[in-house]
Amino acid sequence: MEFRRLGRTGLKVSSICLGTMQFGWSADKETSFAVMDEAIELGCNFFDTADVYSRWVPGNPGGVSETIIGEWLAQTSLPRHKLVLATKLRGQMGDGPNDQGLSRQHIMQAVEDSLRRLQTDYIDLYQVHSPDAETPLDETLRAMDDLVRSGKVRYIGCSNYPAWLLMKATWISDVQNLVRFDSMQPHYNLVHRAEFERELQAVAREEGIGVIPYSPLAAGFLTGKYQ
Repeated sequence: MEFRRLGRTGLKVSSICLGTMQFGWSADKETSFAVMDEAIELGCNFFDTADVYSRWVPGNPGGVSETIIGEWLAQTSLPRHKLVLATKLRGQMGDGPNDQGLSRQHIMQAVEDSLRRLQTDYIDLYQVHSPDAETPLDETLRAMDDLVRSGKVRYIGCSNYPAWLLMKATWISDVQNLVRFDSMQPHYNLVHRAEFERELQAVAREEGIGVIPYSPLAAGFLTGKYQ
């Protein structure tokens, strides 16, 4: 397994990150445990999840993927510091008006919920899942900065951000002396290329932001099973 720096940080992550959106959805607990065991055996040290996985399934309250990972962490012999654990927040996690978004209120509640489900006292990479037009960027970044300073989060990242918004966030972080987004998660694969290559790629290179593409196999389209 190859290891690469996460953006301009000193953190080394495996070149392949295990995505866990299927955990608790199409993969039950036993299957999910087996997948994580195999990933570790093959040298992967980087797992990615989100609090909202997989709330869209009827009867699923959300947080199920995180819960399965937490239960696996509790029974594995792997030391916690050997795993780079990434999760995300933003999506609807309850029926209340503040149970979603990137406000300080929701961020502070969401991180505690994720820590509890993951059965850990820190998150290596905490990512905003998508933009929140109703919350000022500086409110979001200041809350994330507080989490890093408190030790609950090590690094922060974003997902599904357009280039202009990512640059604005970087500028706010620099001007206000707040932590920067160290990574981005764009939708990028051999079929879906333009969104990343037109503008986001240049931002990543210029600002030293790590790129963690999601859906690299285009939801199975590029696996070779379709003729």
